[in-house]
Amino acid sequence: MSTPPFSVNPIGHVRVNGDDYVLEIDRAYRAALRALDGFSHVNVLWWCHHVDQAQLRAMTVAEKPYRDGPEVVGIFATRSPARPNPIALTTAPIVTVDMATGLVRIAYIDAEDGSPILDLKPYLPGTDRVRDPRCPDWCASWPQWYEDSAAFDWEAVFENAQ
Repeated sequence: MSTPPFSVNPIGHVRVNGDDYVLEIDRAYRAALRALDGFSHVNVLWWCHHVDQAQLRAMTVAEKPYRDGPEVVGIFATRSPARPNPIALTTAPIVTVDMATGLVRIAYIDAEDGSPILDLKPYLPGTDRVRDPRCPDWCASWPQWYEDSAAFDWEAVFENAQ
């Protein structure tokens, strides 16, 4: 089965300045921000443009990326930006939404300054949260809640952390 080609166009860019995180939405898409300010969190789909390289897109497995993980992990079992399509997903708390300027201030995002934003979707507990999720033993010690992630020592998780 052949899939026709398609394109994805950015709707804006991530702006990071120290501890200030802003989603800068292009003028053409600012009307789409209407009523987003009623939500506490937003799911941000963004492009990992710094790692958009042919050899990283060809990766299907990673050798021992996690200290307590298996010797080989499939890319789809990681949150690595090295993947067939370097799309990332971050759920972020909304601080403010300014439709006039197209600026959505968020508490944090793990994107780089200038990362293209592909889409925004409101976080909805009824569709984005699951009861009793299961994870493999090798990542069972990782935080169970977003709010706990900031204080967690993520460097200790990765095999090649310095």
